[in-house]
Amino acid sequence: MTVNHQIIFKARPEGWVTPDCFDTRDVPLPEPGEGEVLVRTVYMSMDPSMRGRMDAAKSYAPGWVLGEPCKTRIVGEVAASRAPDFAEGDLVFGKVMDWADYSLVPAKAIRRINPDAAGLPLSYHLGALGMPGMTAWVGLDLADPVAGETLFVSAASGAVGQIVGQIGKLKGLTVVGSAGTDDKVAYLTDDLGFDAAFNYRAAGDDILGALQKAAPGGLDIYFDNVGGRVLEAALDHANTRARVVICGMISQYNLTREDTPGIRNLPHINRKRIRMEGFIVSDHEDRRPEFEAEMIGWLKSGAIKYRVDVAEGLENAPAAMIAMLKGENFGKQVVRVGAEP
Repeated sequence: MTVNHQIIFKARPEGWVTPDCFDTRDVPLPEPGEGEVLVRTVYMSMDPSMRGRMDAAKSYAPGWVLGEPCKTRIVGEVAASRAPDFAEGDLVFGKVMDWADYSLVPAKAIRRINPDAAGLPLSYHLGALGMPGMTAWVGLDLADPVAGETLFVSAASGAVGQIVGQIGKLKGLTVVGSAGTDDKVAYLTDDLGFDAAFNYRAAGDDILGALQKAAPGGLDIYFDNVGGRVLEAALDHANTRARVVICGMISQYNLTREDTPGIRNLPHINRKRIRMEGFIVSDHEDRRPEFEAEMIGWLKSGAIKYRVDVAEGLENAPAAMIAMLKGENFGKQVVRVGAEP
Protein backbone atom coordinates (compact mmCIF):
# COMPACT_ATOMS: atom_id res chain seq x y z
CA MET A 1 0.00 0.00 0.00
CA THR A 2 1.34 3.44 -0.98
CA VAL A 3 1.22 5.89 1.92
CA ASN A 4 0.41 9.58 1.61
CA HIS A 5 2.24 11.74 4.18
CA GLN A 6 0.29 14.79 5.38
CA ILE A 7 0.91 17.77 7.69
CA ILE A 8 -2.14 18.37 9.89
CA PHE A 9 -3.40 21.61 11.47
CA LYS A 10 -3.33 20.60 15.14
CA ALA A 11 -3.87 23.78 17.18
CA ARG A 12 -4.63 27.47 16.68
CA PRO A 13 -1.74 29.74 17.65
CA GLU A 14 -2.03 32.46 20.24
CA GLY A 15 0.41 35.02 18.90
CA TRP A 16 3.38 33.46 17.12
CA VAL A 17 3.03 30.19 15.24
CA THR A 18 4.93 27.31 16.91
CA PRO A 19 5.73 23.72 15.91
CA ASP A 20 2.98 22.57 18.29
CA CYS A 21 0.41 23.93 15.82
CA PHE A 22 1.21 21.05 13.45
CA ASP A 23 1.16 17.27 13.41
CA THR A 24 1.83 14.53 10.87
CA ARG A 25 -0.46 11.82 9.56
CA ASP A 26 -0.02 8.93 7.15
CA VAL A 27 -3.06 7.80 5.17
CA PRO A 28 -3.58 5.39 2.28
CA LEU A 29 -3.12 6.94 -1.15
CA PRO A 30 -6.63 7.67 -2.48
CA GLU A 31 -7.98 6.64 -5.86
CA PRO A 32 -9.66 9.37 -7.95
CA GLY A 33 -13.39 9.10 -8.48
CA GLU A 34 -15.30 10.36 -11.48
CA GLY A 35 -14.21 13.93 -12.29
CA GLU A 36 -11.32 13.84 -9.80
CA VAL A 37 -7.56 14.15 -10.21
CA LEU A 38 -4.76 12.88 -7.96
CA VAL A 39 -1.89 15.37 -7.96
CA ARG A 40 1.66 14.62 -6.79
CA THR A 41 3.12 17.66 -5.05
CA VAL A 42 6.40 19.02 -6.38
CA TYR A 43 6.50 22.48 -4.74
CA MET A 44 4.32 23.96 -1.98
CA SER A 45 4.00 27.69 -1.42
CA MET A 46 4.57 29.33 1.96
CA ASP A 47 2.72 32.66 2.14
CA PRO A 48 2.25 35.19 4.96
CA SER A 49 -1.51 35.11 4.35
CA MET A 50 -1.53 31.56 5.75
CA ARG A 51 -1.26 33.03 9.23
CA GLY A 52 -4.79 34.40 8.89
CA ARG A 53 -6.09 30.97 7.86
CA MET A 54 -5.06 29.66 11.27
CA ASP A 55 -7.38 31.99 13.18
CA ALA A 56 -11.05 31.33 13.84
CA ALA A 57 -12.08 34.79 12.61
CA LYS A 58 -13.92 34.98 9.29
CA SER A 59 -11.83 36.30 6.41
CA TYR A 60 -11.88 36.61 2.62
CA ALA A 61 -10.70 33.01 2.25
CA PRO A 62 -11.67 29.82 4.11
CA GLY A 63 -9.71 29.07 7.27
CA TRP A 64 -7.84 25.87 7.98
CA VAL A 65 -9.82 23.12 9.71
CA LEU A 66 -8.43 21.64 12.90
CA GLY A 67 -7.52 17.99 12.45
CA GLU A 68 -7.35 18.31 8.67
CA PRO A 69 -4.36 18.90 6.36
CA CYS A 70 -3.03 22.46 6.14
CA LYS A 71 -3.79 24.06 2.78
CA THR A 72 -1.67 25.93 0.27
CA ARG A 73 -0.96 26.58 -3.39
CA ILE A 74 1.10 23.92 -5.11
CA VAL A 75 2.71 23.05 -8.39
CA GLY A 76 2.54 19.36 -9.13
CA GLU A 77 2.16 16.52 -11.59
CA VAL A 78 -1.01 14.58 -12.32
CA ALA A 79 -0.49 11.08 -10.93
CA ALA A 80 -3.91 9.71 -11.90
CA SER A 81 -6.99 11.22 -13.50
CA ARG A 82 -10.63 10.39 -14.10
CA ALA A 83 -11.31 13.80 -15.60
CA PRO A 84 -11.29 14.27 -19.39
CA ASP A 85 -9.28 17.51 -19.31
CA PHE A 86 -6.27 16.08 -17.44
CA ALA A 87 -3.93 13.18 -18.12
CA GLU A 88 -1.18 11.50 -16.14
CA GLY A 89 2.00 13.57 -16.37
CA ASP A 90 0.31 16.96 -16.84
CA LEU A 91 1.97 19.78 -14.89
CA VAL A 92 -0.68 21.69 -12.93
CA PHE A 93 -1.23 24.47 -10.42
CA GLY A 94 -3.64 24.08 -7.52
CA LYS A 95 -4.85 26.90 -5.28
CA VAL A 96 -6.30 24.99 -2.28
CA MET A 97 -4.25 21.83 -1.92
CA ASP A 98 -3.05 19.73 1.01
CA TRP A 99 0.31 19.94 2.72
CA ALA A 100 0.97 16.39 1.55
CA ASP A 101 2.75 14.17 -0.92
CA TYR A 102 -0.51 13.93 -2.88
CA SER A 103 -3.83 15.80 -3.06
CA LEU A 104 -7.09 14.40 -4.42
CA VAL A 105 -9.20 17.23 -5.87
CA PRO A 106 -12.03 17.91 -8.32
CA ALA A 107 -10.71 18.77 -11.77
CA LYS A 108 -12.04 22.33 -11.42
CA ALA A 109 -9.60 22.92 -8.53
CA ILE A 110 -6.52 22.83 -10.77
CA ARG A 111 -5.32 24.32 -14.05
CA ARG A 112 -2.52 23.46 -16.42
CA ILE A 113 0.67 25.47 -16.23
CA ASN A 114 0.98 28.03 -19.00
CA PRO A 115 3.03 26.36 -21.78
CA ASP A 116 4.46 29.74 -22.76
CA ALA A 117 6.48 29.61 -19.52
CA ALA A 118 8.47 26.58 -20.69
CA GLY A 119 12.11 26.97 -19.74
CA LEU A 120 11.44 28.99 -16.60
CA PRO A 121 11.89 27.35 -13.17
CA LEU A 122 8.84 25.36 -12.09
CA SER A 123 8.86 27.10 -8.69
CA TYR A 124 8.19 30.44 -10.43
CA HIS A 125 4.56 29.37 -10.84
CA LEU A 126 4.22 29.88 -7.07
CA GLY A 127 6.18 33.13 -7.15
CA ALA A 128 6.85 35.49 -10.03
CA LEU A 129 4.18 33.82 -12.20
CA GLY A 130 1.88 32.97 -9.31
CA MET A 131 -0.04 34.83 -6.64
CA PRO A 132 2.93 36.97 -5.44
CA GLY A 133 3.85 38.16 -8.94
CA MET A 134 0.27 38.96 -9.86
CA THR A 135 -0.20 40.70 -6.49
CA ALA A 136 2.75 42.95 -7.30
CA TRP A 137 1.56 43.60 -10.86
CA VAL A 138 -2.05 44.40 -9.88
CA GLY A 139 -1.17 46.33 -6.72
CA LEU A 140 1.27 48.73 -8.35
CA ASP A 141 -1.18 49.31 -11.18
CA LEU A 142 -3.81 50.38 -8.62
CA ALA A 143 -1.46 53.20 -7.55
CA ASP A 144 -1.52 54.77 -11.05
CA PRO A 145 2.26 55.21 -11.23
CA VAL A 146 3.70 58.02 -13.34
CA ALA A 147 7.29 58.02 -14.60
CA GLY A 148 9.52 60.19 -12.42
CA GLU A 149 7.62 59.49 -9.19
CA THR A 150 9.17 57.86 -6.11
CA LEU A 151 8.01 54.42 -4.97
CA PHE A 152 8.78 52.93 -1.56
CA VAL A 153 8.37 49.16 -1.07
CA SER A 154 8.57 47.49 2.34
CA ALA A 155 9.63 43.83 2.69
CA ALA A 156 11.21 44.57 -0.67
CA SER A 157 13.27 41.37 -0.95
CA GLY A 158 10.25 39.16 -0.31
CA ALA A 159 7.99 37.26 -2.68
CA VAL A 160 5.93 40.31 -3.68
CA GLY A 161 8.26 43.20 -2.93
CA GLN A 162 11.09 42.16 -5.27
CA ILE A 163 8.63 42.16 -8.19
CA VAL A 164 7.00 45.48 -7.23
CA GLY A 165 10.32 47.28 -7.22
CA GLN A 166 11.44 45.90 -10.56
CA ILE A 167 8.14 46.73 -12.25
CA GLY A 168 8.51 50.21 -10.77
CA LYS A 169 11.88 50.60 -12.45
CA LEU A 170 10.43 49.39 -15.76
CA LYS A 171 7.79 52.10 -15.42
CA GLY A 172 10.37 54.83 -14.86
CA LEU A 173 9.99 55.25 -11.10
CA THR A 174 12.65 55.99 -8.53
CA VAL A 175 12.47 52.92 -6.28
CA VAL A 176 13.39 52.67 -2.61
CA GLY A 177 13.09 49.48 -0.57
CA SER A 178 13.44 48.28 3.00
CA ALA A 179 14.52 44.85 4.18
CA GLY A 180 15.66 43.20 7.40
CA THR A 181 19.32 42.32 6.75
CA ASP A 182 22.29 43.97 5.08
CA ASP A 183 22.51 41.08 2.58
CA LYS A 184 18.92 41.68 1.51
CA VAL A 185 19.54 45.42 1.19
CA ALA A 186 22.58 44.76 -1.02
CA TYR A 187 20.49 42.38 -3.15
CA LEU A 188 17.94 45.13 -3.78
CA THR A 189 20.44 47.70 -5.00
CA ASP A 190 23.14 45.49 -6.54
CA ASP A 191 21.02 42.79 -8.18
CA LEU A 192 17.54 44.23 -8.69
CA GLY A 193 18.46 47.82 -9.53
CA PHE A 194 16.66 49.64 -6.69
CA ASP A 195 17.85 53.23 -6.44
CA ALA A 196 18.22 53.04 -2.65
CA ALA A 197 17.45 50.66 0.20
CA PHE A 198 17.87 50.46 3.96
CA ASN A 199 17.86 47.93 6.79
CA TYR A 200 14.81 48.70 8.90
CA ARG A 201 16.14 46.62 11.80
CA ALA A 202 19.39 48.57 11.86
CA ALA A 203 17.36 51.79 11.77
CA GLY A 204 15.81 50.89 15.13
CA ASP A 205 13.43 53.58 16.27
CA ASP A 206 14.42 55.94 13.45
CA ILE A 207 12.82 54.30 10.42
CA LEU A 208 11.61 57.74 9.36
CA GLY A 209 15.18 59.05 9.36
CA ALA A 210 16.37 56.13 7.24
CA LEU A 211 13.49 56.64 4.82
CA GLN A 212 14.18 60.38 4.54
CA LYS A 213 17.81 59.67 3.72
CA ALA A 214 16.89 57.07 1.09
CA ALA A 215 14.16 59.21 -0.50
CA PRO A 216 14.93 62.87 0.24
CA GLY A 217 12.20 64.12 -2.10
CA GLY A 218 9.39 62.29 -0.29
CA LEU A 219 7.16 59.43 -1.43
CA ASP A 220 4.54 59.42 -4.15
CA ILE A 221 3.64 55.72 -3.79
CA TYR A 222 4.03 53.39 -0.84
CA PHE A 223 3.49 49.64 -1.41
CA ASP A 224 2.90 48.32 2.10
CA ASN A 225 3.71 44.74 2.99
CA VAL A 226 4.53 45.40 6.64
CA GLY A 227 2.23 47.88 8.41
CA GLY A 228 3.13 49.15 11.89
CA ARG A 229 6.05 51.53 12.31
CA VAL A 230 7.02 51.37 8.64
CA LEU A 231 3.53 52.50 7.58
CA GLU A 232 3.73 55.34 10.08
CA ALA A 233 7.07 56.47 8.65
CA ALA A 234 5.72 56.28 5.10
CA LEU A 235 2.71 58.45 5.98
CA ASP A 236 5.02 60.99 7.66
CA HIS A 237 7.21 61.15 4.54
CA ALA A 238 4.45 60.97 1.93
CA ASN A 239 4.02 63.80 -0.53
CA THR A 240 0.69 65.51 -1.19
CA ARG A 241 -1.68 63.21 -3.10
CA ALA A 242 0.50 60.17 -2.49
CA ARG A 243 -1.00 56.73 -2.96
CA VAL A 244 -0.65 53.95 -0.39
CA VAL A 245 -1.37 50.39 -1.54
CA ILE A 246 -2.08 48.03 1.36
CA CYS A 247 -0.98 44.56 0.31
CA GLY A 248 -0.16 43.05 3.72
CA MET A 249 0.89 43.83 7.28
CA ILE A 250 3.22 41.01 8.26
CA SER A 251 4.50 42.89 11.31
CA GLN A 252 1.07 42.43 12.89
CA TYR A 253 0.02 38.93 11.83
CA ASN A 254 1.39 37.22 14.94
CA LEU A 255 0.20 39.82 17.44
CA THR A 256 -2.94 39.64 19.50
CA ARG A 257 -5.37 42.53 19.12
CA GLU A 258 -4.29 43.87 22.52
CA ASP A 259 -0.61 43.86 21.51
CA THR A 260 -1.12 45.44 18.08
CA PRO A 261 0.00 49.08 18.04
CA GLY A 262 -2.22 51.66 16.43
CA ILE A 263 -1.13 53.95 13.58
CA ARG A 264 -0.75 57.32 15.27
CA ASN A 265 -0.58 59.65 12.27
CA LEU A 266 -3.66 58.80 10.21
CA PRO A 267 -4.65 62.50 9.99
CA HIS A 268 -1.96 62.73 7.28
CA ILE A 269 -4.41 60.94 4.98
CA ASN A 270 -6.68 63.97 5.13
CA ARG A 271 -4.07 66.71 5.34
CA LYS A 272 -2.00 65.40 2.43
CA ARG A 273 -5.01 64.10 0.45
CA ILE A 274 -3.45 60.61 0.46
CA ARG A 275 -5.35 57.81 -1.25
CA MET A 276 -5.03 54.52 0.66
CA GLU A 277 -6.41 51.32 -0.85
CA GLY A 278 -6.38 47.70 0.20
CA PHE A 279 -6.86 44.91 -2.32
CA ILE A 280 -7.11 41.14 -2.71
CA VAL A 281 -5.48 39.80 -5.85
CA SER A 282 -8.13 37.14 -6.43
CA ASP A 283 -10.61 39.94 -7.17
CA HIS A 284 -8.60 40.58 -10.34
CA GLU A 285 -8.42 37.02 -11.69
CA ASP A 286 -9.88 38.19 -15.01
CA ARG A 287 -6.56 39.93 -15.68
CA ARG A 288 -4.46 36.76 -15.34
CA PRO A 289 -3.87 36.23 -19.11
CA GLU A 290 -2.62 39.82 -19.44
CA PHE A 291 -0.41 39.44 -16.37
CA GLU A 292 1.08 36.10 -17.44
CA ALA A 293 1.88 37.33 -20.95
CA GLU A 294 3.71 40.40 -19.65
CA MET A 295 5.50 38.65 -16.78
CA ILE A 296 6.66 35.70 -18.91
CA GLY A 297 8.13 38.19 -21.37
CA TRP A 298 9.94 40.09 -18.62
CA LEU A 299 11.34 36.93 -17.03
CA LYS A 300 12.53 35.40 -20.28
CA SER A 301 14.18 38.64 -21.39
CA GLY A 302 15.90 39.13 -18.03
CA ALA A 303 14.09 42.41 -17.40
CA ILE A 304 12.87 40.92 -14.11
CA LYS A 305 14.89 38.64 -11.84
CA TYR A 306 13.42 36.48 -9.11
CA ARG A 307 14.85 34.81 -6.04
CA VAL A 308 13.31 31.68 -4.51
CA ASP A 309 14.17 30.24 -1.08
CA VAL A 310 13.68 26.45 -1.19
CA ALA A 311 13.19 24.31 1.92
CA GLU A 312 13.64 20.59 1.31
CA GLY A 313 11.08 18.00 2.35
CA LEU A 314 7.44 18.00 3.46
CA GLU A 315 8.50 17.44 7.06
CA ASN A 316 10.23 20.84 7.04
CA ALA A 317 7.15 22.79 5.93
CA PRO A 318 6.16 23.94 9.46
CA ALA A 319 9.67 25.25 10.13
CA ALA A 320 9.70 27.00 6.75
CA MET A 321 6.41 28.73 7.49
CA ILE A 322 7.55 29.84 10.94
CA ALA A 323 10.85 31.16 9.56
CA MET A 324 9.02 33.05 6.80
CA LEU A 325 6.73 34.76 9.31
CA LYS A 326 9.85 35.89 11.20
CA GLY A 327 11.44 37.27 8.02
CA GLU A 328 14.21 34.68 7.97
CA ASN A 329 13.60 33.64 4.35
CA PHE A 330 15.40 35.33 1.47
CA GLY A 331 13.04 35.61 -1.49
CA LYS A 332 9.89 33.63 -2.19
CA GLN A 333 9.60 30.73 0.28
CA VAL A 334 8.65 27.34 -1.16
CA VAL A 335 8.99 23.76 0.02
CA ARG A 336 10.16 21.08 -2.40
CA VAL A 337 8.10 18.00 -1.59
CA GLY A 338 8.82 15.77 -4.58
CA ALA A 339 11.18 15.51 -7.51
CA GLU A 340 10.61 17.65 -10.58
CA PRO A 341 9.36 15.62 -13.57
